Amino acid sequence: MKPFEKRNVKFQMKSVLLVFLTLPIMSNAQSDLTAIVRGSEILVGGLITIFTSSKTNPNSTTVESVCIKNKMADKVTLIITRPTEEGDEIKKELVIQKDSKECFYDLPKGIYSYEILLSSEEIYKKGEYRIKDKMVITLKEDQKEESKENAKEVGKKEETKTPTD
Repeated sequence: MKPFEKRNVKFQMKSVLLVFLTLPIMSNAQSDLTAIVRGSEILVGGLITIFTSSKTNPNSTTVESVCIKNKMADKVTLIITRPTEEGDEIKKELVIQKDSKECFYDLPKGIYSYEILLSSEEIYKKGEYRIKDKMVITLKEDQKEESKENAKEVGKKEETKTPTD
């Protein structure tokens, strides 16, 4: 009689397991897959910000990283210079390809003179910039100059039009 009872228990366990496995397949989800993926992204992002400590020291004399993105039509060269207290000069140069990003790491804080050179060695922009925190700078072509030229062309076209009766 004992072998019969063991067989019956095994059969019952298999049938319960089969029900648990097929039940989720037959039910409908309350949300679609994209909502589930977005929710998990938010959850993971929140957990990352909670468990990663900010290691920025406000009294630090260096910046962790300064990155430059190039959204211009061709490669550019960025040259930054800064005089030090000892009278020396810090000079750094980056060549940034089209649609790419390059970074300076462990850069001393301060005011830097910069030059942006086009691939034709023509100076695109020149000036000074204060670097005090980690940052990303995006280089874009000036839309203002292009729009002014287009406005002049449109203005010339409008002047040549003659009204019809």
